Amino acid sequence: MQSDLFNHIHTTQSDAETHRLGASFGRELPPNAIVAFFGDLGAGKTTFIRGLVEGIGSIDTRNVCSPTFNFLNIYQGVIAVYHFDLYRLPRAEEFFAAGFDEYFAAGGVCCIEWAEKLETSLPAEAIAVTLSYNGAESRQINIARVQK
Repeated sequence: MQSDLFNHIHTTQSDAETHRLGASFGRELPPNAIVAFFGDLGAGKTTFIRGLVEGIGSIDTRNVCSPTFNFLNIYQGVIAVYHFDLYRLPRAEEFFAAGFDEYFAAGGVCCIEWAEKLETSLPAEAIAVTLSYNGAESRQINIARVQK
């Protein structure tokens, strides 16, 4: 991914803009992309992922929700999206013991909310999307390679 979306800080003024940015980003992702999401509760991670899924195409975005209680939702389309939510994950070792890292090379796109839980174990090719509050509806979204 070499567009102006990458290595750039974006500002969105609404959920709809965050969704559109996610869709633009999703259109550029190749199979086996790993996207690590960082940000506080309510920062817009799932909204961005819903847009990303729309950008990948052929998946009903109404089915996209945070898999808070089961760690993983799979959205099947031309390219599958593996949506992890690690908020309740006690230790990174449990992610690997469950074999979830096998999805990194399963031909789909991995979206990992609360990637802080795996930060030191994320693959070098992972893309970090950091969302932060910039006012009531405004978000600052930084898209960059994971720093190793």
